[in-house]
Amino acid sequence: MDTPYAMKKTVASGVHEACEAVKEALSREGFGILCEIDVQATLRAKLGKEVEPYVILGACNPPLAHEALSLEEDIGLMLPCNVVVYRKEGHTVVAAIRPTRAMEVVGNPRLLEVASQVEEKLARVIEHVG
Repeated sequence: MDTPYAMKKTVASGVHEACEAVKEALSREGFGILCEIDVQATLRAKLGKEVEPYVILGACNPPLAHEALSLEEDIGLMLPCNVVVYRKEGHTVVAAIRPTRAMEVVGNPRLLEVASQVEEKLARVIEHVG
């Protein structure tokens, strides 16, 4: 179910429950949540459109973010790491970005090492949710 830019899985719980499980798993891996965007509510309020529940969690691991910023000061353009939880065809999907794919464009091998550490942590989050 993965894509070239995302690690994902389907879980048995609803979106709210999955979001809580993701937050707990992220915390265990040293991430904090910088933002939580309820896309469904935003599109309803701004466009009057109805879509399935969709939540974007902006996650940050402070030590690794600090290391990345020390290697590339503009890397903040690609932070935080997003994890999404959404409903699709009656199922709840949890997905996280593959930081290594996002950071490949930078061309800094040391930054790719940091991204690899972040990706390992996010993979464990996805693995343990649901």
